[in-house]
Amino acid sequence: MKETQSFLKVFQSRKMAALFFLGFSSGLPLFLTSKTLQAWMTVENVNLGAIGLFSLVGLPYSLKFIWSPLLDRFIPPFLGRRRGWLVLTQGALLVAIAAMALQKPSQALELLAINALLIAFFSATQDIAADAYRTDVLEKPEMGAGAAIFVLGYRVALLITGGLALILADKIPWPAVYLLMALLMAVGLVSAILAPEPIEREARPDSLSEAVSLPFIEFFQRNGQLHGLLILLFIILYKLGDALVNNMSTPFLLEKTGLNFSPAEVGAIQGGLGLLASIVGILAGGAILSKIGINRSLWVFGGLQAVSNLAYLILAQVGKNYQLLVLTINIENFCAGLGNAAFVAFLMSLCNQRFSATQYALLSSLMAVSRDILVAPAGRLAEVTGWPLFFLISIAAALPGLVLLPVFAPWNPRSIPDMSIPGLDEQDDEPY
Repeated sequence: MKETQSFLKVFQSRKMAALFFLGFSSGLPLFLTSKTLQAWMTVENVNLGAIGLFSLVGLPYSLKFIWSPLLDRFIPPFLGRRRGWLVLTQGALLVAIAAMALQKPSQALELLAINALLIAFFSATQDIAADAYRTDVLEKPEMGAGAAIFVLGYRVALLITGGLALILADKIPWPAVYLLMALLMAVGLVSAILAPEPIEREARPDSLSEAVSLPFIEFFQRNGQLHGLLILLFIILYKLGDALVNNMSTPFLLEKTGLNFSPAEVGAIQGGLGLLASIVGILAGGAILSKIGINRSLWVFGGLQAVSNLAYLILAQVGKNYQLLVLTINIENFCAGLGNAAFVAFLMSLCNQRFSATQYALLSSLMAVSRDILVAPAGRLAEVTGWPLFFLISIAAALPGLVLLPVFAPWNPRSIPDMSIPGLDEQDDEPY
């Protein structure tokens, strides 16, 4: 009992409360420039072509590594290097989201696009600062719990902006909805002000050129050139199988060539039970990771991620079955939550505090390669192979990432002592 209490105690601190609310403020702007904004534009009878092009306002999320060195190099005149940038970006987001209440989608799309692009830019910059803060403030034993708490706050924000906002829009005008969402950014502002400041163990870069170049040099010096390249390849591949299924699960469940469930059935389960399963998976993943470490969590959760795709394969074989649909979505979301907790903690463990904003932004951009680029042919692949074979391929796609694990995240790392990362506790038997 004492052991269980000790291992859950890591969740109970001012630091974890701050991370939950910072995760909430990090997730709040995302749907306000994508799904929720699309709903508003649809109600205003904006044509589908224009709505589709609005996906381009999300480009700052993919390009944020370009200006991330600025957040490593420069310190705002208040609250330190990490919290100062958080307050600046959150204040800008509050104003930019509130400005959406002045927009008229049916009359001035250009102004709406500029406003949405500004929100995305400030949001991506907030993500840089929040990821760096989380990386710097957490000790190694806290990384699993910290990653889980942050992602939990992020998911709660998505539920509010993607669900509650649409419900409110049925009762009050859309501008009022955006004003209310803007006010919720105050949660992030207060949290950043009250959050504990990370202990600066490394001096910040002396110049902007150092802030740009040294993160790359330091990463490969610390890990070795070949070893470092394999780590980067692993980041791209680890969630590829999961990304393939995520990209095509909704068409599979809705289309006549798939199972032909109704949108209401799929939406209710994915948005309700699926979200709950994801939250439980994230929290369980963080707690287990705090107990068994990052290395073994990557093995266990990565394996479960791959195996969870079997549920879709079985559903494709059985056909339309409501009970099996519920089970499949819950299994997939729970295992994805486990994997997310381990993967975020792993990315944090790869960063040097001196360059954590730049290094985390770069690593998370690599993660987006599999999510956004490698899965692009998934629809055509499903057409050619059929759904059962597609889900088998998705399981196979998860294996290359797992095959790389013994190289840099061995199950028993004591046998490879020379792979430890400088700055971590020498008595800790995991290099990551």
